[in-house]
Amino acid sequence: MDNILELKNINKIYGNGEFKTQVLYDVNLNIEKGSFNSIIGESGSGKSTLLNIIGTLDKPTSGEVHINNIRTDSMKRAELADLRNQTLGFIFQFHYLLPEFTAFENILIPYLMKNSKPSKEIVERANELIELVGLTKVKNNLATKMSGGQQQRTAIARALINNPAIILADEPTGNLDSDTTEKIYTLLRKVNESFGTTFIIITHDRRIAEKADRNIEIKDGRINIDILR
Repeated sequence: MDNILELKNINKIYGNGEFKTQVLYDVNLNIEKGSFNSIIGESGSGKSTLLNIIGTLDKPTSGEVHINNIRTDSMKRAELADLRNQTLGFIFQFHYLLPEFTAFENILIPYLMKNSKPSKEIVERANELIELVGLTKVKNNLATKMSGGQQQRTAIARALINNPAIILADEPTGNLDSDTTEKIYTLLRKVNESFGTTFIIITHDRRIAEKADRNIEIKDGRINIDILR
């Protein structure tokens, strides 16, 4: 399979002089298109920093980041914003829904960032995603009138609205109970299989990590274990 992501000799240092702290050390990593991957590690291991660099929310101190054969670490801010909007989808531990909007309206937000109003096609896609994630009955509910699981399902649909090539998820079920967690990961797998979307998921839960096709463990800023299942 083709690689959709390539990291080459990634180093990340915060601060300078005697106050500098190195978080990542010469990380090399390739991710195949359409794969389902987990990144695990203890708090402070560097896994969130790595995800932020992959997602172009942060830049490495040195090294190269390539997404779809495009080098991103040297791109300008406006170019990165366009890349994120069109190529990457983000799911976080906290759903970050806008409380004054409905589930349906929240899902459309990434599209509306570049377009004045939704097209007929994007409305149809939003409705398809709502059905996919099981929100048809609450699509017109305000974000504050949904359960935690429903809010996270809305966040998943929102991440998918622009049909991104890669979904980056940082502890996406960290605030959910075990039963809802299982349902959310089943849903993520369904999306992966239905759309061929590449998933990179950070989790501290090894039981969840083992559901992925590939487990990558970060320890002290380095890749410690890399297992294909």
